[in-house]
Amino acid sequence: MSKQSLSSWVKSGSPWVWLNAGAVSISLVMVVGLLGLIAVRGLSHFWPADLMEVSYTKPGQKIEILIGELIETETVPAAQLKRAELELPEGQDTAERMLIKVGNRDYFGMDFRWVNGPWLAEASYPKELLSIERREWGRFYGRLINIKQQGEIVASGDDAYDEMQQRLARSNDLIGQIKHLEYGVIGKINHSMESIRLDKRRLALKGIAEGSLEYAELAQRKAKLDADYSELQKELEVLYASLNRDLLLVKMSNGQEVEIPLAKIVLVHRPNAMNLIEKIGFYGHAIWDFVSSDPREANTEGGVFPAIFGTIMMVLIMAVLVTPFGVVAAVYLKEYAKQGPIIRLIRIAVNNLAGVPSIVYGVFGLGFFVYFLGGNIDELFFQASLPAPTFGTPGLMWASLTLAILTVPVVIVATEEGLSRIPRAIREGSLALGATKAETLWRTVLPMAAPAMMTGMILAVARAAGEVAPLMMVGVVKLAPALAVDNLAPYLHLDRQFMHLGFHIYDVGFQSPNVEAARPLVYATAILLVVIIIGLNLVAIHIRNRLRETYKASEG
Repeated sequence: MSKQSLSSWVKSGSPWVWLNAGAVSISLVMVVGLLGLIAVRGLSHFWPADLMEVSYTKPGQKIEILIGELIETETVPAAQLKRAELELPEGQDTAERMLIKVGNRDYFGMDFRWVNGPWLAEASYPKELLSIERREWGRFYGRLINIKQQGEIVASGDDAYDEMQQRLARSNDLIGQIKHLEYGVIGKINHSMESIRLDKRRLALKGIAEGSLEYAELAQRKAKLDADYSELQKELEVLYASLNRDLLLVKMSNGQEVEIPLAKIVLVHRPNAMNLIEKIGFYGHAIWDFVSSDPREANTEGGVFPAIFGTIMMVLIMAVLVTPFGVVAAVYLKEYAKQGPIIRLIRIAVNNLAGVPSIVYGVFGLGFFVYFLGGNIDELFFQASLPAPTFGTPGLMWASLTLAILTVPVVIVATEEGLSRIPRAIREGSLALGATKAETLWRTVLPMAAPAMMTGMILAVARAAGEVAPLMMVGVVKLAPALAVDNLAPYLHLDRQFMHLGFHIYDVGFQSPNVEAARPLVYATAILLVVIIIGLNLVAIHIRNRLRETYKASEG
């Protein structure tokens, strides 16, 4: 290629088109690759991995039997081998070491263990090995010996496994009944008792003396609640007695036999005895359990349903709050405000707000919403509850408002751009036909700008769903005892603290006492958060496209 043709090719702009296309392609590959890595690392955690049994012999020590899952294998260099006092054959300067999940943390002290490959014998995979998911202390690996009912052996040998599954189903059903009584029925009674206490407090603040008719009515209500509570306590005692009757006798890898109550077990399976179809079914059940159950063991076991619920609820409330305020502000700035230096200054301020660090919004939300606004609300409307705060403490409403302020500049800018794209002739035509400015705005301009408003909301949702720093100050917690929505009036409790997937990732990844157990859950929660954000955005995009089609149809 000659210099002249090269110069003309450069001047034509084709190189820059190809460079931009290459940059976009590389970015897409990186994003897809990152999401693929997170998905593989996270979703593979739920696959029922085979359990290996292998003898492990350290130099100068007796043979040790290990049972567990092979998690990771890596090659160790010679310098590290010398520190481990590992002797290798001549000419070999590296060796493999393996990370094995041995479980049984309450007996072994740790449930993950690094072992050196040259000290391991050939592994076997006996079909009778059990993987037991417990409510506390994580996984347990071993062999089933027998089942006991109130101290008497009821099953052993080959029939014990099927009998155990039947009794485990019964145990989990009893636990479900107990939770329904404790958190449902008894929870309502406790809520009513608290309401009675607050009613008495309100009467005292009004100066009404004890012994009046109002106090008598409250005492009558309390007596009925006490009677109902006593009956429910008797039902709970019967359920707990029935729940605690069954025990499993299991042998660990070191030969020690331990008893595990069925009430402390969530799930038992034999991965080595499962075929591919059974493993796929178990895999689907494990993923469903992850998204539908509550967390356990410092969030390193169980599911993330409260975090999913809290994330979606906060984003929806934030969207409901931010959209009207952002649209009204944009309409005023574009349609009503007299353009001048003050309006230009306001626009500069709005654009700069989008670049303020999110933690600054968290500090503002804590100081203004929680301490000032929430404290005054408690003084005015919840005096009976003081000094215990109602709204004067971090909660769902303050978190949603804080994120609404954080994202309102995005909605304002997107809406203003949408209003700017509407031809002036449409406004003038509407006014010429006799419509007022308000009617023109409401019936003509805003419907045409609706897709731009939805674009602003999409950008706001995408940013708000992933924010963590401000939420740590205005409402999010490691473990929320109750959801913000339940069957107790007023049903939506905006004052409650909540869990969030973003904070859950931070907590499990950096605050967990069991790093190896938490690592796959970090990946799984991260891909789940991405899926939820994509899902929320797809819903908003669908609404925006429907609005565009509706407007085009009305034009035709």
